[in-house]
Amino acid sequence: MSGLPAVSERAIILAPLGRDSTLALQMLNEAGFSGAIASHLPMLCDELGQGAGLLIIAAEALRGVDLERLLDYLQQQPAWSDLPIVLLTHHGGSEQNASSHLSALLGNITLLERPFHPITLISLVTTALRGRRRQYEARDRLIDLSQSELRLQRTLETLEQQVEERTAQLRNNEEALRQSQKMEAVGQLTGGIAHDFNNMLTGIIGSLELLRRRLARGRLEDLDSLIDLGVTSANRAAGLTHRLLAFSRRQSLDSKPVQINDLVNAMNELLQRSLNESIVLDVQLGGQLWIAEADPNQLESALLNLALNARDAMPDGGRLVVETRNRHLESVFTAAYGTLPPGDYVELSVSDTGYGMPENVISRVFDPFFTTKPIGQGTGLGLSMIYGFARQSGGHVTIHSEEGTGTTVSLFLPRYIGEVIADMPLSPALLPDANVGETVLIVEDDPAVRVLVSQVLSELGYAFVEAGDADSALPVIQSAQRIDLLISDVGLPGMNGRQLAEMGRQIRPDLKVLFITGYAEHAAVRGGFLDQGMQLITKPFTFELLTAKVREMIKH
Repeated sequence: MSGLPAVSERAIILAPLGRDSTLALQMLNEAGFSGAIASHLPMLCDELGQGAGLLIIAAEALRGVDLERLLDYLQQQPAWSDLPIVLLTHHGGSEQNASSHLSALLGNITLLERPFHPITLISLVTTALRGRRRQYEARDRLIDLSQSELRLQRTLETLEQQVEERTAQLRNNEEALRQSQKMEAVGQLTGGIAHDFNNMLTGIIGSLELLRRRLARGRLEDLDSLIDLGVTSANRAAGLTHRLLAFSRRQSLDSKPVQINDLVNAMNELLQRSLNESIVLDVQLGGQLWIAEADPNQLESALLNLALNARDAMPDGGRLVVETRNRHLESVFTAAYGTLPPGDYVELSVSDTGYGMPENVISRVFDPFFTTKPIGQGTGLGLSMIYGFARQSGGHVTIHSEEGTGTTVSLFLPRYIGEVIADMPLSPALLPDANVGETVLIVEDDPAVRVLVSQVLSELGYAFVEAGDADSALPVIQSAQRIDLLISDVGLPGMNGRQLAEMGRQIRPDLKVLFITGYAEHAAVRGGFLDQGMQLITKPFTFELLTAKVREMIKH
């Protein structure tokens, strides 16, 4: 094979008795092959470490010696290698049986009886080297493939959720087609999402520009309506980003014990107002319902989404049933849903008497961006958000639908085991102002967020120190500077906020930490992310919430 060094194609000859080794090397050289003579087996093994195309060994050289080193080398060859060996024998006699035994031990063996003709030897060597070259080619292809896979892997690591989809696309033509259809759907629906965001940004930017103009002209009347317009648009944008995070299971969950019957009752009026007058709301709450474990805010959002979907499926009126009940799921049921463990769950189901869906639609309803609504009227994130929320909560969601009959979506949430402790939320208005000297360290890489947080702290009377990343914050923590609270973004450049908090607590064991984050990949479930004395709020947050958290954490 061109380009290979000669040592990789040479023949190593071990025939210590007589002139066999000398004659064999002479024949090889005359035919244009390279070779080397080993006077004993250890020398042959040493030469093997430098590389070889084949071995030419006299059978008698392997009798009565320790073969362990040679056999270890042969057994430990890489998958692409099967070193050819020409074994020189004598015709007939007991040596023939010994040669057969060696063939079984050594593997890729060709027997050559002595005396041999030069043409016979050269023919065997040519055949052996031809096979050896194919092995080298296979090795090179494996190396190329390995390097290509490594380059691909490094690229795919930056694509997060697309890693699994792209890898499956390369391995399976059917999955590749499915992925292509998904991306086509994304392209079709991007216009709808952009439309929603542009409307929201218009409300935010427009209200701010009008506020600036009126303030510049000294017109201070009716400013509240402009402020409300901007806040409403910003909250709508925040809601859409939360739905985007939900279907990818990247939102930060605040899981806690939830009395689902109480939650449904509290939402009864909202659900009724959200439905058409021609739709009858029927709430059927199970008795002695178990306590579930979930994020109540996300659960409320999921229930409202399901109710709105059901409403849209019944434009001419119908019946909407919201039902709760206890369910013990056996392994026969949960085995169909991947990692869902058998056990106790609380089921919340929403049923309608609407159009229903065909099988080809049912199979795609949980896909992100899939929607049956016209562009601009739906983002395709509702059911996928609910699916992501359920799976991230340790539960599952199922759907059953028949055309012309209706649809039932069932949400299964794990039963809460443990003592229920009532939350005691603190109102910022009831909390005391800052004491003299109380200081907060703010670590945030976004200058705008950093300025806004510092202004809130300043209004509360707290002193503050700012840092744009963990490297800048560490010297402050290591200094004698007073720090009553560390406020840190989770997704800092370089060392992240969680790592900074761990290092900070090595220096200041009692350091209190409030995380703020807009994309909490490592804080998806707060219980596994936060230690004692740590809390987390998700961007965008209200200043009232930030104020309450800061005062609560510093005062307690």
